Amino acid sequence: MADSFDCANCKESLYGRKYIQSDDSPYCIPCYDSRFSNTCDECKELIGHDARELFYEDRHYHEHCFRCFRCDRTLADEPFTSQEEALLCNDCYCNEFSSKCVACDKVVMPGTKKLEYAGSTWHEGCFICHSCEQPIGSKSFIPDKDEHYCVSCYEDKFAPRCTRCKKTLAKGGVTYREEPWHKECFVCTSCKTQLAGQHFTSRDESPYCLKCFGSLYAKKCEACSKPITGFGGGKYISFEERQWHQPCFTCSQCSASLVGAGFFPDGPDRILCRDCNSNL
Repeated sequence: MADSFDCANCKESLYGRKYIQSDDSPYCIPCYDSRFSNTCDECKELIGHDARELFYEDRHYHEHCFRCFRCDRTLADEPFTSQEEALLCNDCYCNEFSSKCVACDKVVMPGTKKLEYAGSTWHEGCFICHSCEQPIGSKSFIPDKDEHYCVSCYEDKFAPRCTRCKKTLAKGGVTYREEPWHKECFVCTSCKTQLAGQHFTSRDESPYCLKCFGSLYAKKCEACSKPITGFGGGKYISFEERQWHQPCFTCSQCSASLVGAGFFPDGPDRILCRDCNSNL
């Protein structure tokens, strides 16, 4: 009598039938599927031995059940992601969760280079200078309302220009008669000394340091022959088209100060106090 060859589970004969060997024991197909097959997480049915099974995060799926939650596209051979346990194809994920480029209105795909500024997102190649239309990339830029400029274009277009050299002032500078100057360009008209940070004056709208202005244009003191500028709080005395520094306004004979006192001219060059004039 022939040896029995039965299913290890249901004990039915396997002669002339398909079977699957598992753990050294034979099983008929229905018993093998019910005993060893996984349940599809989507349709809750068994995934048969002859079906393509997909596995993701401890969950099992029939190939036809592994689909995008939004568009129902199969994900069997497609890149996908999971959002709150819902499976999404790349297109649906990007349309729903990825930023859109404010320049081209297309999705900025995950992993691609992008630029973010003031709550907006650009593809790297879409973030361009409003003037020269070249990509700004990681270089410095200057925003102006809703437009963005590379530094050189912004300076050419908006930055003030020095009155003397006509080049742009990137920062700092001096304002004179409501006109901008580089500090190194704002110099004395005569000696070319820089005037930024020091006292100066002007003549015919041209700036001069005090020394040059005094030597070129100021009247001279009758006593010491030095310029009378009146700058820095210096006081002076004027009489008949002659001027004196206040400390130099003294009696020509006794050297007493004549400031606030009576005095008498004595010829074209001398002035005398009352006492010296009385003794003549």
